[in-house]
Amino acid sequence: MAFRRDAGYGCRGDPRAGGAASGGPAGTTGVSVTDYDTALAAFTRVDAPAIPDAEFSGRIDTLRAAMRAQGIDAVWLDASASLTYYTGLSLGLSERLHGALIGADGRLTYVTPNFERPKLETLIRLPGDIAVWEEDEDPFALIAAQAQGRVALDPAMPFGFAHRLMALPGLAVVSAGELIATQRRIKSAAELAILQVAMEASHAVQKAVHTGLRPGIGTREVRDFIEAAHQTLGLTPVFAAVQFGEATAYPHGVPYEQTLADGDMVLVDLGGKLHGYHSDITRTYIYGTPSARQRHLWACEQRAHQAGFNAARPGVPCAAVDAASRVSLLADGFGPGYLVPGLPHRTGHGLGLEIHEEPWIVAGNQTPLAPGMCFSIEPMLCVYGECGVRLEDIAYMTETGPRWFVAPSDSIDRPFA
Repeated sequence: MAFRRDAGYGCRGDPRAGGAASGGPAGTTGVSVTDYDTALAAFTRVDAPAIPDAEFSGRIDTLRAAMRAQGIDAVWLDASASLTYYTGLSLGLSERLHGALIGADGRLTYVTPNFERPKLETLIRLPGDIAVWEEDEDPFALIAAQAQGRVALDPAMPFGFAHRLMALPGLAVVSAGELIATQRRIKSAAELAILQVAMEASHAVQKAVHTGLRPGIGTREVRDFIEAAHQTLGLTPVFAAVQFGEATAYPHGVPYEQTLADGDMVLVDLGGKLHGYHSDITRTYIYGTPSARQRHLWACEQRAHQAGFNAARPGVPCAAVDAASRVSLLADGFGPGYLVPGLPHRTGHGLGLEIHEEPWIVAGNQTPLAPGMCFSIEPMLCVYGECGVRLEDIAYMTETGPRWFVAPSDSIDRPFA
């Protein structure tokens, strides 16, 4: 396939225009459907304002206030999503220590191998000191020289690195996990705006995938299209899971390729990144005409999906959303608990700079939902050996309750109403 990557996503025209007629997905019999090259040509690039420097500074100010309240002298941010959240700096984890030290006293110090300093200087968004170390020097001693007292460590810091710091004299090392998570799980208006654009773009990719399916198409070809489509949209492709038939029963797919046949259940889970923020959306539907059994399983999943959404309210614990979806599935004869046929994993996860982050929508998590939280609701119904149905949508909390970023599927016949 020669997918065009120089066009872009947009709303110009019906993506079903052109192409040859085919049986197509549910609800498209007799409708002219497109091939994937034509779909890409109908796309135009999207964007949203990036996070401004003033917001990064405000995040650090909020972190410092929390540090002082808890008697923490410094927070170490490793080369992780939290480093990006607070400074706008995006670095990859490696065997060499680099990151940033945020002092409660107002200092911001970037730590880097000396040979990486020229590159670092081109990436820095917020001004701060730069402390360097050579290849034969101890970078952990460098951090100890910059900070004394109670130092809270980024939970994404590799244990080998954390252990080295914990062994140094003069430091009382604690976790910065809750300090960081308390901020990161509440999204700002700027973050929500980026997520909105990213989710709408990925939703358009989902629609194009649905419209372009044909008998005999392989899962690899669909994944290649998803990657090309996100690149055309201006998003960084992150992942694409495509499953047909019995393979849809397994939450993370199967290790072999599949080809599409009439009557197959189709599960497509995909996402990209815009300014570092992720989209994530799953759709499940039938290629052809659904059987009575397929309709039943899909309707059970939709009820569980809606039950989770209905349970999400400000102040309600995350666990309540998971419980509501499970109660719905249990009423339909699935489960209980994690038993299959049923829902074998948590109901959802947070979304932002990481594809999976807090808040976790899982039993036992008593974190109360609050305005600004973004999380998936995806109570997948798995029937091993037969098929599975996952409807995954991302909700964000407002003062009055949850809202979807994009419209959920209306029915098995109208997955993109």
